[in-house]
Amino acid sequence: MQALNLSCYTLTTCLGHGSQANWDAVARQHTGLKPCAFETVNLPTFIGQVEGVEDQRMPAHLKQHSCRNNQLAQLALQQDGFSEAVHAAVRSYGKHRVGVFLGTSTAGILSTELAYRHRDASSGALPADFHYQQTHNTYSVGGFVRDYFDLEGPAVVVSSACSSSAKVFGNAWRMMQCGLIDAAIVGGVDSLCLTTLYGFNSLELLSTELCQPYGEHRKGISISEAAGFALLTREKPFVGGIAVTGIGESSDAHHMSSPHPEGAGALAAMQQALAMGGCTPRQIDYINLHGTATRSNDAAEGLAVANLFGALTPCSSTKGHTGHALGAAGIIEVALSALAMENGLTPAGVNTQELDKTIGVNYLLENLVRAPKRVLTNSFGFGGSNCSLLLEKQ
Repeated sequence: MQALNLSCYTLTTCLGHGSQANWDAVARQHTGLKPCAFETVNLPTFIGQVEGVEDQRMPAHLKQHSCRNNQLAQLALQQDGFSEAVHAAVRSYGKHRVGVFLGTSTAGILSTELAYRHRDASSGALPADFHYQQTHNTYSVGGFVRDYFDLEGPAVVVSSACSSSAKVFGNAWRMMQCGLIDAAIVGGVDSLCLTTLYGFNSLELLSTELCQPYGEHRKGISISEAAGFALLTREKPFVGGIAVTGIGESSDAHHMSSPHPEGAGALAAMQQALAMGGCTPRQIDYINLHGTATRSNDAAEGLAVANLFGALTPCSSTKGHTGHALGAAGIIEVALSALAMENGLTPAGVNTQELDKTIGVNYLLENLVRAPKRVLTNSFGFGGSNCSLLLEKQ
């Protein structure tokens, strides 16, 4: 494939605002997860909540977009010189030649949850200042980012559960291949809400402890929120820069919420990404695993990874650091993988105290002081919606 130049990227999670704060925490093997104290939620679990989201104020012309999800998006857009990079791209290519491709799972559903508390007592009508289209609607975050930069190019929001903000790289690449755009803002935003927390609790997937990806005693996920963005261009990456050189997508459609037990879809996505990038399994230096810390997910992904890579390739899940941000998980792991390549460190997982010995992969519990040149990052969602991305340092 024609490589996508990762010309700029930014990340905001419970570890901090901006890429440097996130990388510093990962390098120190620090977790941003804390006991749940979000809104009115009363659950014995750990979450990753981003500080300062509530302090974000929308510009007057974007006021109707105001909700936690878009506030989190705005907070992230202000980091790492990302907005400046987008403005530069617009000057170079034109506002109609820059696309927006974002992932989310629940968008601004918290705004609807709050609105229902203030329904009209007699009619049941929602408050007049509730704007579903600009907040709760799945496309709302795409519309916000497009309006934030006053863009006129194509804009799409993908909602394929936990693979959402990885699959958008494929959308952007195909648009570029068709000649419709020259640059793309890709990424994802997912914010905390009651539906997600209570919903995953009803599925018995929430851990009452810090999540332990690939751990012998793993008990489930730790939900979090995050926002991340990358600016992709078709320009040839500079020496030392990072490019996306392979994209693998599959749908095993095994079950609504459980992965194929043998990791069939995961394996297909990884193989496709490697083939597109002209890479062999032996050439991969690090795998950023989906690694949610549920019994079935880690077992299925681990089996697929072991079948393709054996037990030597270093791998870990960074969800012990950031929690599982669902629709934003993919962009988190792309950004952290890029940071690992730039900083010369292969990150270990955290929280995991004892590895599951039945999963035959080289899961890191201590950082490896070695710069990965090629990284594969996995994002697998409900319904068997899978995506693997291959990143290479030029």
